[in-house]
Amino acid sequence: MPDSPDTRPPDTPPPDTPPPADPSPVDAVDVPPDPLPADEAQVASWSLPRGVVVLLGMAGAIITAAGLHGFSSIAGPVFLALILTIAVSPLRRFLIRRGVRTWIAALIALVVVIALLLGLAAALALSIARLATLLPTYQGTFGQIINDVRGWLAHRGIGNQEIQRVLQALDLGKALGILQGWLTKLLGVFSDLGFIVILLFFMGMDANGFTTRLTEAAKDRPGVASALTGFARGTTRYLVVSSIFGLIVAVVDVGVLYLLSIPLPWLWGLLAFITNYIPNIGFVIGVVPPALLGLLDSGWETLVWVIIAYCVINFVFQSIIQPKIVGDAVGMSTTLTFLSLVFWGWVLGPLGAILAIPLSLLAKALLLDADPTTRWVNGLISGDD
Repeated sequence: MPDSPDTRPPDTPPPDTPPPADPSPVDAVDVPPDPLPADEAQVASWSLPRGVVVLLGMAGAIITAAGLHGFSSIAGPVFLALILTIAVSPLRRFLIRRGVRTWIAALIALVVVIALLLGLAAALALSIARLATLLPTYQGTFGQIINDVRGWLAHRGIGNQEIQRVLQALDLGKALGILQGWLTKLLGVFSDLGFIVILLFFMGMDANGFTTRLTEAAKDRPGVASALTGFARGTTRYLVVSSIFGLIVAVVDVGVLYLLSIPLPWLWGLLAFITNYIPNIGFVIGVVPPALLGLLDSGWETLVWVIIAYCVINFVFQSIIQPKIVGDAVGMSTTLTFLSLVFWGWVLGPLGAILAIPLSLLAKALLLDADPTTRWVNGLISGDD
């Protein structure tokens, strides 16, 4: 029987029924999200505001810095032993790859470090003793220079009060006393040489199995393991680069000082090598003593030549050659490196100024690189474009 006009197939929609409308983007947005699980909702309800977290972090950093400053006599040698252990780790690994037993390789690395420390301490002690005997011989020359400066200022129409104020700042005893005190404090670090040697021995022994333990820890905490590995590599690279170019600059400086007949050239070469580890202002610290002795020994012309020579040597090696060969071995901005120098110099004294970059790399690894949520800060503090 044919279908009647009022009969429609069951699957055919009525003609007056509009087709179902597609959900609009607004409808999709208005759909409420799925509720958080109970544990995540509880964590979110107890989370602190970001500003409070920042303030608590700053307070913790201040307390930690004050504690390290109070125990600098212990913290300084510990950090020095840690950095030296990392510095000689390539030698230890090289010996192991050559078939040397693990404990023998660690012992050889320990002997090398102790020899370097003893040589540096002996050179500093001898140089400070010679400097102490040399300074009194220039008192008469310094008085003559003061009189010349007084006459030059008076000839320019400067009053006696202003001249007296300027001359009070030109005190040879204060200027070289600061240098001698700084070198003496640096030498005081080696007074705990026995403690440092014991730390180096135990750290060297632990370093043999540290790679295996770090590999096991990476299974549960890959971020922490990666951060510590990056710290060790960055520190090793920085120490190698600074040592090589510091040695080159020191040798060239000694040759120039010999040509200019500056007293104690090897002391100032050693000072140039040490201050090469001090970021930003190490060059200034290294040039002031030989320039001042050049003034006392040979006059103003020698002072100018010493400053020019140091500036040219520093610019050629550290601003042209070094970046082209190794690039940026630190990975931190210039401002951050200077603030690191100020901070660690206050916390640990002269040793902190020398270890400022490695210690900042350690803090960066523990506070930023170990946490995936804070690694974005590296883009703000990096020295790369």
